[in-house]
Amino acid sequence: MADVRPFRAIRPRDDLAARVIAPPYDVLTDAECMELGRDPLHFVHVTRSEIDLPAGTDPHSPLAWNQARLNLDRMLASGVLVEDEDAKFHLYGQEMGDHVQVCLLGAASVAEYDDGRIVKHEFTRPDKEDDRARHMEVLDAQVGLVFLAYRPQDRLDSIIRDLSSSPPRWQAQTEDGVIHRFWSVPSGLSSAVESSCRELDKLYICDGHHRSAAASRVHARRQTEASSTFLAGLFPADQLVVMAYNRVVDDLNGHDASTFLAAVGRAFEVTPDGPAAPVVRGQISMFLAGRWSTLTPRPGFRGSDAVSRLDVSILQDHLLGPILGIDDPRRSTRIHFVGGIRGTDALVAAVEAGAAVAFSLAPTGLDQLFDVADSGEVMPPKSTWFEPKLREGVVSRRI
Repeated sequence: MADVRPFRAIRPRDDLAARVIAPPYDVLTDAECMELGRDPLHFVHVTRSEIDLPAGTDPHSPLAWNQARLNLDRMLASGVLVEDEDAKFHLYGQEMGDHVQVCLLGAASVAEYDDGRIVKHEFTRPDKEDDRARHMEVLDAQVGLVFLAYRPQDRLDSIIRDLSSSPPRWQAQTEDGVIHRFWSVPSGLSSAVESSCRELDKLYICDGHHRSAAASRVHARRQTEASSTFLAGLFPADQLVVMAYNRVVDDLNGHDASTFLAAVGRAFEVTPDGPAAPVVRGQISMFLAGRWSTLTPRPGFRGSDAVSRLDVSILQDHLLGPILGIDDPRRSTRIHFVGGIRGTDALVAAVEAGAAVAFSLAPTGLDQLFDVADSGEVMPPKSTWFEPKLREGVVSRRI
């Protein structure tokens, strides 16, 4: 049973939404932030407020958090952002090529996160938790969505489908070609939406582990009604697109190509001249010395539980760790992660620019994510890449 509630949204004025909504704060380079920040209405002034401070200012510092609060207050005072008078649900839709997905925007329960009914599948980093918690505290607001998925449920899905078939409040196409749409749920339907959510057995975090953990920490200190929930977008799992999260490694850990391939061959069958992207789960494509090969785990190297069966785990446990010496990919500076949206050409380009080897994986499926989360385990870092990304500034809320 999921406790998801309507909330008083802070949102862009409908006619300004296209200028306000921003890519996720942690996927932007400094140069991209500065370019987007040329528009004073852009939400990057809240999420990456260091662009309004002297060059070199630490983005994870009180100076940056205080500037973010000033910028949020300015956007509210000027009417760029407006705040709903009453608590409501909203819908947020995205169209990327032929793919369309629509989520319910609501306030999810911190208590359900704390007791495991909102299920995690990743470890969080204390430094990122600290930053998100302080950002939230200083702004006295939640300005980013936690991306949640649920197993499809006819009643809720029907409500969302019917509402999203009507004209949206606003529509905007962003620089990546994705079309974004926004609807407000009529107040008379709020109780039906809430009761439909109560029929969901679990919610699964797809993205936003640090934001949800930060919301929990803030509520532990505040213990107020407003802090007892966090902003979330709830998607039916059958609408979501998961892409691969690929790997590039700078060096061969002292091996030359010959000794490296010999070591790899003890755990994998190596088939030269394979495809750049795996055709099926259970195979990994490797780009080394100008050619792609297919790696197929040998018997005994396939894993027997929900985590060890993942292709990202097989690669980590039997190649990246023991052969390339990357025992902690979360902290190693020798490995780089490349979202599947960039394609395999980005892997080839990285190796041609000086990296030693790249690995292309099949996407981790939602079924695998659910299996890992239900077992109480966690995935290796950077196991899933979801597209399209949820934009920031679509909704925020005071706490």
